[in-house]
Amino acid sequence: MSRTIKIGVIGAGHLGNFHLKHLAKIPEYSLVGFYDSNENRAKEMEKNHSVPNFESIEHLTQSVDAVSVVTPTPFHFNTADIALNAGCHVFIEKPITDNITHAWKLLQKAEENNKIIQVGHIERFNPAFRAVSSTGMQPRFIESHRLAPFNPRGNDVPVILDLMIHDLDVILSMVNSDIRDIKANGVKVVSSSVDIANARLEFQNGCVANITASRISQKSMRKMRLFQEEDYITIDFQSGIVEEYKILREAPEPAEGDKVVELAGEHPKYVHYCKPEILQHDALREELLHFAQSIKESTTPETDGASATKALSLALEIQKIIDKT
Repeated sequence: MSRTIKIGVIGAGHLGNFHLKHLAKIPEYSLVGFYDSNENRAKEMEKNHSVPNFESIEHLTQSVDAVSVVTPTPFHFNTADIALNAGCHVFIEKPITDNITHAWKLLQKAEENNKIIQVGHIERFNPAFRAVSSTGMQPRFIESHRLAPFNPRGNDVPVILDLMIHDLDVILSMVNSDIRDIKANGVKVVSSSVDIANARLEFQNGCVANITASRISQKSMRKMRLFQEEDYITIDFQSGIVEEYKILREAPEPAEGDKVVELAGEHPKYVHYCKPEILQHDALREELLHFAQSIKESTTPETDGASATKALSLALEIQKIIDKT
């Protein structure tokens, strides 16, 4: 596929607005239009982006090669199913669906129709994570905190599917091992579903991950700490910053801003602190561009439907454990 990809957006709410904005500027795409059932919102988006609101999802999907599904999570399955039936490649904002049966049905239909499903696990395209993920890490202990102030948007699902699933997907992408044990707890505070949750994952290879997610915090935080043999890395997803403390056998030649501490002993070691320069980019634009490249090259996206279903399965298992407590 050498021509531009005709694409539409289904759901023009808060996040859908950003999809429309980016898709209109990415050369690989031709933005055909969108669908949103809210008439007032649709008129606003038509004016802001100079593209039409189609009268139905069916009419839109029959006019494009691909769609971005940016509806509330409970509508992901039906929307994506219509798009796949129309022969569209599908980008679905996370989570892929709200249950495993629907997720597997979408994967099966995509395979049968030879279409791509990419899921919006955006943190995999975060510039800070991109800088670290290519280094072949083998973490032994992971600690993550994803905290956000209360926002009525997104409360159609528990915090595990709303926020924690970002970190679950990132961790599963790094730890190449099955999970041996899960412990979890959570509390409903301001909504009808769990608003703050913690999960402890023990992997077969010995790695342990301690994950906290909250949507009732006073401050925003999206940090992950990775501990491996003679190495400690902090990823700040929010600020796009990476910091690393690494044990070295020989004295390094530190760059500007680095720090080196010598550990005395028969065989001296050196603690090298560095804060590598991160090439910043817009993560949403990068994942939408990756979607286009995957379509054109007929390759599997990094955040494909299978990996997203794996993250969803883990999230639902954590939710199940919390529901029993």
